[in-house]
Amino acid sequence: MNLFDFNLTLPITDPTWVFFLVLIIILFAPMILGRLHIPHIIGMILAGVLIGEHGFHVLDRDSSFELFGKVGLYYIMFLAGLEMDMEDFKKNRTKSVVFGWLTFLVPMALGIWSSMSMLGYGFLTAVLLASMYASHTLIAYPIISRYGLSRLRSVNITIGGTAVTVTLALIILAVIGGMFKGTVDGWFWVFLVAKVAFLGFLIVFFFPRIGRWFFRKYDDSVMQFVFVLAMVFLGGGLMEFVGMEGILGAFLAGLVLNRLIPHVSPLMNRLEFVGNALFIPYFLIGVGMIIDVRSLFAGGEALKVAIVMTVVATFSKWLAAWITQKIYRMQSNERSMIFGLSNAQAAATLAAVLIGHEIIMENGERLLNDDVLNGTVVMILFTCVISSLVTERSARRFALDENVQAEEEAKQINKEQILIPVANPETIEDLVNLALVIKDAKQKNALVALNVINDNNSSEKKELQGKRNLEKAAMIAAAADVPVTMVSRYDLNIASGIIHTIKEYEATDVVIGLHRKANIVDSFFGHLAESLLKGTHREVMIAKFLMPVNTLRRINIAVPPKAEYESGFSKWVEHFCRMGSILGCRVHFFANERTLMRLQQLVKKRHAGTPTEFSVLEEWEDLLLLTGQVNYDHLLVVVSARRGSISYDTSFERLPAQLGKYFSNNSLIIIYPDQFGEPQEIVSFSDPRGHNESQHYEKVGKWFYKWLKKN
Repeated sequence: MNLFDFNLTLPITDPTWVFFLVLIIILFAPMILGRLHIPHIIGMILAGVLIGEHGFHVLDRDSSFELFGKVGLYYIMFLAGLEMDMEDFKKNRTKSVVFGWLTFLVPMALGIWSSMSMLGYGFLTAVLLASMYASHTLIAYPIISRYGLSRLRSVNITIGGTAVTVTLALIILAVIGGMFKGTVDGWFWVFLVAKVAFLGFLIVFFFPRIGRWFFRKYDDSVMQFVFVLAMVFLGGGLMEFVGMEGILGAFLAGLVLNRLIPHVSPLMNRLEFVGNALFIPYFLIGVGMIIDVRSLFAGGEALKVAIVMTVVATFSKWLAAWITQKIYRMQSNERSMIFGLSNAQAAATLAAVLIGHEIIMENGERLLNDDVLNGTVVMILFTCVISSLVTERSARRFALDENVQAEEEAKQINKEQILIPVANPETIEDLVNLALVIKDAKQKNALVALNVINDNNSSEKKELQGKRNLEKAAMIAAAADVPVTMVSRYDLNIASGIIHTIKEYEATDVVIGLHRKANIVDSFFGHLAESLLKGTHREVMIAKFLMPVNTLRRINIAVPPKAEYESGFSKWVEHFCRMGSILGCRVHFFANERTLMRLQQLVKKRHAGTPTEFSVLEEWEDLLLLTGQVNYDHLLVVVSARRGSISYDTSFERLPAQLGKYFSNNSLIIIYPDQFGEPQEIVSFSDPRGHNESQHYEKVGKWFYKWLKKN
């Protein structure tokens, strides 16, 4: 008996070796093709060609490729919807609809003409073939994700157009498929429209509500990940149930869950990681395995069909992108991006050709014959290659432009460093998530987690708990791919330790949890917050969250009079506008008319993409007026001020009592802006009488600061 009884037979069927070979391809394809400056997506497809039954037949396209391939296909569409900037999409929705119709009608017109005149096919075959040209798959979208360009206008226009053209193409597929089942009559159209409309309503109305309830109820990361996947496949399955393709349901699920999964959240990072590391590569390899390159040389007709299909599909998509560029006067690189993303044929095209190949017409011939089947897979190969190359090239140009712009902006932007004391394990996740959504994404190493150990009351148990708190904060941020500097220090008291750390690490902002009153005589903010505010002039946020940050639906900000004259005014406005953009929340400012005017001009100048509202708050002294505006799933932000600052008012003394009485059941942030920090860019305004008050208050502030230093 041999010690090593191993017989290599092809194709390999052992699950262990099948999975190992797939992982090797996923691992080495980017490494090898990266040296050749070729997108690794092409490597996945070519590897599938080589190992498939039409290549060296190392592996069969078994059920695992069908399963993981479908997951990967859904993942591509789901991530496309999930990573869309919904505010940009709303601004560009007209452009998206126009491009969607263009990228549908142009391929349809050219496809029907070429199929009937050049290939000699009948009208019905020509229509189905043209619908295959009209649809496209965002197979190059992982390139966009890798470069971090998902918020570009051209990307959002293409994604929105994809939803339009794929929907129309799949409707044609459903109609033609129904015709040969003998079901097309007046009621067929009625039932199709009714089913799709009803299902769309179910997904749009119920999915966000179910998702918000689940995220508030369960904070376990594994459960949240599995829940999101279940919602994706529920959407896809429901779409298939009504006779449409499941990719539409996956895309729609991504759109409706967009607001609940922030782009910088740990959950988003996990979803992208798993998809890009396993499911999407599996799908690409599976696509390559069905391509038979030898069919090109099997006969002249197959080669002719493949050439016509590839040329017509590619040219029609380029023409649609070119017309869109001319209509909206876009840059040439934006046209290249639109064309690159919209050229690849895979998902709906495969579905259409496989369904059409199975349909037998009355004369005994297939609706789409073998030549079309072979031509389709060859077209898929070439369009995917062209799509990947063009998208990669365009993305590089955008990335280089953004890098140059980022370097110029970095010279003007002050360094940001957010300090997070982690004394209470229950509030760590909320504080870190708050810091993640207000931080500048362009600045690295911007988070510092701090554990302060009291010199007079230290013990081994407390030191161990503090270490665990730091590790928990670092783990939460690392899941969002954000590094955290962990600091543990001994000091006389916690406030002193925080103040010293602010100076040592040059922290620009501090995020702490709201103090819980220990007894009746205890203050609302507690001694820690009061001592901290006296010991630092930096921005301090005191936060209390009753629900996860990502489930908030609106941010209401109460702004006191003269807040615009504080040196930290523009900074906190930027923080909450950034938070609103990431969470997809509307930011609602409440202030007097003069302060609102400053806010409107500042938001319009720097944060035009953030959805905002402005309302007059007549009486700042009584926050009871806001109770009707703040719901249980809203965040209330109260802008306060330190004693002696320009915007300070004696009414702030009653603020804790009002907050505790009226807003005890609301998520809350009390923010104390920078008082005397680095000079901010001051937006100068004049009142209607022509007096420039900003200069006056700026002089008063500088004089007061010099007086404090002398005394």
